[in-house]
Amino acid sequence: MWEELVRAGLDPKEAKFYIAVLEMARPTVSDVAAQAGISRTNAYDVARRLARRGLLSITETGGSTSAQARGKTVLAACDPGHLLDELQERKDLLEGLVPQLRAVLVKTGAKPRVRYLEGAAGIRTALFETLEWASPLRGILSMRDVLSVPGDSAMRDYIAGRRERGLKLRVVRSEEHDSDAGWPSSEEDLRETRFAPAEYPFTMTSIIGTDAVVLISSRKEGFALIIESYEYTQAQSNLFEVLWSVSTPG
Repeated sequence: MWEELVRAGLDPKEAKFYIAVLEMARPTVSDVAAQAGISRTNAYDVARRLARRGLLSITETGGSTSAQARGKTVLAACDPGHLLDELQERKDLLEGLVPQLRAVLVKTGAKPRVRYLEGAAGIRTALFETLEWASPLRGILSMRDVLSVPGDSAMRDYIAGRRERGLKLRVVRSEEHDSDAGWPSSEEDLRETRFAPAEYPFTMTSIIGTDAVVLISSRKEGFALIIESYEYTQAQSNLFEVLWSVSTPG
């Protein structure tokens, strides 16, 4: 079991120490050190690290002036569910930090990167990658085409993924290429929908993030592009805002 805890982010000594505390009733540091197979000196450091992470509580028992009745350091394991809370906190932090780091990378001279993904599987991969981007997303969707590829089921999974991550979407759709599925503006689905002027139909879908854009073709051409470029993304964001301003709420 301790190997799984190591893969989850604890070092081997921490993992063995924590499991030993879970298996014992209010042990002392010395008791746990013997059970976990680590030195007593290291055990105090490990206990303090786990306590800072909220996985252990440390209690100093009262002693007396007698040398034979000194106090002891007693340990108790906290709920292992704290590991999930810690993971979610890191995920929330990184979701806000990664786009900023990418922007710094681009601004400091990193070359733009373009990835070509083919077929239905490639289109799904490109679409679902945007779930890791920062909120809000901007989208220009050809609903008839995305309900063909990657398909209705995939789109419902995508919407559920956005809801789960709190990822808002402002989307412009083309009435000529819309569908009967509906999907109007919805607070529950974190979606604000507008319809482009009828004279401007869209057969491709675009998802615009902070420093990358995903382009998805119709089934006929069957491909997706992921373009990671700060300047290109800024240009597409500005064009989206122009289109948004002349589109009709729906």
